[in-house]
Amino acid sequence: MNAFFTYMVLGISLSAPIGPINAAQLDRGARMGFTHAWLLGLGAMCADFIYMLLIYFGLAHFLNTPFMKTFLWTFGSFILLYIGIETLKNINATPEISTRSSQTGMNSFRSGFLMALMNPLNILFWLGIYGSILANSVQNQGLSLVLWHSMGIFAGILLWDVVMALMASSFHRFAGPSTLRIISVVSGLSLLGFGLYFGYHAFVQLFG
Repeated sequence: MNAFFTYMVLGISLSAPIGPINAAQLDRGARMGFTHAWLLGLGAMCADFIYMLLIYFGLAHFLNTPFMKTFLWTFGSFILLYIGIETLKNINATPEISTRSSQTGMNSFRSGFLMALMNPLNILFWLGIYGSILANSVQNQGLSLVLWHSMGIFAGILLWDVVMALMASSFHRFAGPSTLRIISVVSGLSLLGFGLYFGYHAFVQLFG
């Protein structure tokens, strides 16, 4: 159990730094409540699970090919820029108007999934952190503990997802319109910044 909680803390620590998922969760939760923020984080977790399986089954080299790197940087930039622009466009929309529009729970889940799936930084995490954990567990403790350690990491990520959703939904309940606009502006600009960062790396990958 000590190992499980140790890796759960690792999962929390890796999820806590601000990134595109956290920024999107804050905006989605502030505007539409707990469920949308939680589903966005859950979608990101599903993408993380896919990367974990690819590395577990020895397909990490495929993720490191120049084609895949370029594709992920490019498409990831497009997704983040699109979501950032949409966030800024809806600054003056009230939560009720946003909820009545096309923003469904499935849309929130899909946004989180695509942002995490097309985020090359996620690949660096799973290749670097999880890859080393996998190698160390197999070498020193046997394959039987790999699943236990992986579950600990995902428990930490899931716990942070719930914390972020609760934090964002508290803004939805208690914040006024001006506070919601500030959250949307900060979240939208953060997503645009990450999108431009991804685009820069796509350009470097293509033209060196």
